[in-house]
Amino acid sequence: MSPVALGSFEHQVLLAILRLGSESYSVEIVRELERLTGNDVATSAVFVALQRLQAKDLLADRMVAPGEGGGHKRRYFRLTHSGMDALRDSRKTLQVLWDGVEAALDES
Repeated sequence: MSPVALGSFEHQVLLAILRLGSESYSVEIVRELERLTGNDVATSAVFVALQRLQAKDLLADRMVAPGEGGGHKRRYFRLTHSGMDALRDSRKTLQVLWDGVEAALDES
C-alpha cells in the first residue's frame, strides 16, 4: 500500500488523538491542539479534518451515550492501523528531510 499524504492540520489532529487515547472526542481534540500549538483552533476545522481522516480510513469512531448525569452523546475517535502507519511514514519522511539542515537554520 502506498503512503497516505497527510495535510499539516490532519497530521496535527492525528497526533492529538494519539496523545489523548480513549479521551479523543472533538472538544478534547480542540483543547489539546490549542494547548500544544498555542493557537486558537476552530471546532469546525477539526470536524472537517476528522471526516477527511475517516474517509481515508485513518480513524475509527464509536458513539457513547450520556452517563447517568445526562449530557450529550459523544463520538470518540481512535487511530486505525492505517492511521498509525500513516503517522509512522510521515515521521520517517520528515526525519529524512530534516536531517542535515539544522546548521542552515542556525545560520539564518
